[in-house]
Amino acid sequence: MGLIRLCRKKSPWLIHFNTGGCAGCDIELVAALTPRYDLERFGIQLRGSPRHADILVVTGPITRQAKDRIIRIYEQMPEPKSVIAIGSCPASGSVYHDCYNVVWPLDKHVPVSAYVPGCPPKPEAMIYGILKVLGKV
Repeated sequence: MGLIRLCRKKSPWLIHFNTGGCAGCDIELVAALTPRYDLERFGIQLRGSPRHADILVVTGPITRQAKDRIIRIYEQMPEPKSVIAIGSCPASGSVYHDCYNVVWPLDKHVPVSAYVPGCPPKPEAMIYGILKVLGKV
């Protein structure tokens, strides 16, 4: 079990879930994956399947429609799993705070390992948040 945990720490795979916000955080997350910031130097890759992912990255406000999908994706991920909430929307609802369909915060629905604040946060902040989560693994 120790070898598997070491491998997951050295090469975590992310799955990104956008709940339908303004896409500012999504653009910055994609920027963190480009050669300028180069997340792959840490072995971090973006994956499309929750069954292969170690870290769930959530951006955008948590809506009633997206809440059930986030929970389903979280349950499909193998242990040990982590969740990172990127931007102000998953934490507080941000500009969508008073909307009728927003059911924030994210940690009310799934356990969150790290919040990366900002609207949108810089790629450096996202990398720092991901590395902090890896330090907990």
